Amino acid sequence: MTYKWFVTWFYTGCISGAPGTWGSLATLPLAYVLHWQFGHLSLLYSALILYVLGTWATHQYLRQTSSKDPSEVVIDEVVGQLIALWPVSFILTLSETAPHIVYWPTWVAAFALFRFFDILKPWPIRKFEQIKGAHGVMIDDVIAGLFAAIVLSLSTLLFGQIV
Repeated sequence: MTYKWFVTWFYTGCISGAPGTWGSLATLPLAYVLHWQFGHLSLLYSALILYVLGTWATHQYLRQTSSKDPSEVVIDEVVGQLIALWPVSFILTLSETAPHIVYWPTWVAAFALFRFFDILKPWPIRKFEQIKGAHGVMIDDVIAGLFAAIVLSLSTLLFGQIV
């Protein structure tokens, strides 16, 4: 399977024990580089591109396996994590005075919130998970990423900071 490296996000999904968490962790360096080299919109553009490519590759992978949602497929976590990190990137773009290293807790908060929503799958995320096929594999993580992004954004609006 020539696209296994992609759907497993360079085989991080093949690491035993919480492959979704490993896939999400492996997204952090990508998001960091995208933010500092290309700006906050690059996270959203990358999420969109990876969603389209990930859906196609996941469809191909599902056709060759007997599983409906194989745990090693973590491209969906990559997309969801990029969405969850977008508010952090946007806020960092607005903040010109503080060095970027000071904001590492915000990256951790985005990671933790995404994993929280992705693992617990509160309504309506669980509803989206029931969609069959590659879109079902991908879309629940997109919604979990949106939930995390909303919580991070509301935290900033209400408290003036992310964490």
